[in-house]
Amino acid sequence: MTIHWCGTGLSAIPGLRRLLEAGHDVAVWNRTTDKAREAVGDLTTNIHAFSIANLGQMLSPKDIIVSMLPGDWHVALAELAIEHGAHFVSSSYIAPEMRALDQKAKDAGVCLINEVGLDPGIDHLMAHALVADYKASDAYDAGNEISFISYCGGIPKTPNPFRYKFSWSPLGVLKALRSPSKSIRDFKELDVARPWDAISSYEAPLPAPESFEVYPNRDSIPFIAQYEFGKDWKVKEFVRGTLRLNGWADAWAGVFKEVETLSGPEGDARLKEMSDQFWAENAYDEGEPDRVVLCVGLKAEKDGTEVWHKTYVMDAWGDARGTAMARLVSYPVSFAIEAAMNGKIAAGVHAAPSDPVLVAKWMEEIGKLAQHLEVVDSKS
Repeated sequence: MTIHWCGTGLSAIPGLRRLLEAGHDVAVWNRTTDKAREAVGDLTTNIHAFSIANLGQMLSPKDIIVSMLPGDWHVALAELAIEHGAHFVSSSYIAPEMRALDQKAKDAGVCLINEVGLDPGIDHLMAHALVADYKASDAYDAGNEISFISYCGGIPKTPNPFRYKFSWSPLGVLKALRSPSKSIRDFKELDVARPWDAISSYEAPLPAPESFEVYPNRDSIPFIAQYEFGKDWKVKEFVRGTLRLNGWADAWAGVFKEVETLSGPEGDARLKEMSDQFWAENAYDEGEPDRVVLCVGLKAEKDGTEVWHKTYVMDAWGDARGTAMARLVSYPVSFAIEAAMNGKIAAGVHAAPSDPVLVAKWMEEIGKLAQHLEVVDSKS
């Protein structure tokens, strides 16, 4: 059983090194083999120039393909996995084209595991743990009003005037600013065309409470079912969003104004120019620590009174082990690979697991990656 790890970008390395150091049989694939050797050449010589054709020639049943490549590659690699009776793992959101492979994967007896990075990934584990805890509590009542928040952000540990720094190309961040979102607010669906139209303040229950700017991200609605909310639950608030340092909205006001005006090929070209400029001005310096803050909270109210309220809060920053972002994205990927190898994930297309045993095991390991991880009980 060979793990075929495809992609050796910045967010991939810690998890890949963990698997190699644990003695797993890993073939490393990258479009630039020199880059792969620089990253893990001290641990392995099993490094190959990536192509679908080359990978297909080396695949055997029960192998695992790991895609840490751009999202455009995921479906093709998942299809290749199914063809060869191999499993597939990525940290990315499940695209409709990936979801459509569910029956083929089941028929082939293989699992296609996605959404096992940081966000999505660790946030899912926290949500599943909180929902299970609430369902088992004395406060549980299908008539309660439920509020759920999940906010995650990669932010500079030492704030800069731009209130943000980049570990890789800013283009993805800029494109995300043009994406609409859906969430639940006051029992109604909230549609937001641009993130800056819905920025609010959130006080994270860190050891020293700290406030951040937050906004909804993508479509939150499908995750109500994914997190196994009861169909009869009264969902007052439900939002999955992005977290930024205070002052971010003001620092980026000019960016928002310009992005609003961009469209078509000319707009895409201008976004690329802005990306290059931001990279030159606001990239992390070599060895500069990043920071990741993730808060996932579930609250139940009855007749206007809070009866249950817990929040998972994680704070991590770069240290001698490397960046917080890289280890929090890639380590959970490595956990998913081992779960697939050990038959812990059923055939089909899946996101991060809800199984209490796996959730507890993974969260225990994640606690070693972050400088602070805690479940805050606001009712105690």
